[in-house]
Amino acid sequence: MARIEIKQVDITSLKIDAIVNAANNSLLGGGGVDGAIHRAAGPGLLDECRQLNGCKTGNAKITKAYNLPSLFVIHTVGPIWNGGNNNEEALLASAYRSSLSLAFQHKLKTIAFPNISTGVYGFPKEKAAKIAIHEAEVFLQENTEFKKIIFAIFDEDNLRIYNKLVQFTK
Repeated sequence: MARIEIKQVDITSLKIDAIVNAANNSLLGGGGVDGAIHRAAGPGLLDECRQLNGCKTGNAKITKAYNLPSLFVIHTVGPIWNGGNNNEEALLASAYRSSLSLAFQHKLKTIAFPNISTGVYGFPKEKAAKIAIHEAEVFLQENTEFKKIIFAIFDEDNLRIYNKLVQFTK
């Protein structure tokens, strides 16, 4: 069984342990996947997020999933791309590591990630995908009991990039 899976799917529809929200620093909802997750989860998610006092870029926090089919939502804040000279790659890698660390701490076995920072935050898609896949592979090597990391891809461009990179790493 492949422990890394690429799926073109609405992340809010996945019935797994945790989905990751590509959140902003406030954790209070926004556009893109963040807005979709908040809308699908219902008002309980926003209420719980208000208690978390935001989240720093590269870090992650966990909440219940409310009306979503997953058990938890892990909120992580990826960096805004500013040309690559402001530690963006390290911050994006940290966002993935922080999310996976929270999943491990909560004894979760399955997680799904959106394409963090590649929408309005402007992170180059292929560079972001390489970081995401690398962090997933390192985590899975170190945590053999973890069952699956899903990259829940929304658009055709990212789907092509992820499929190419995952085939290359096999």
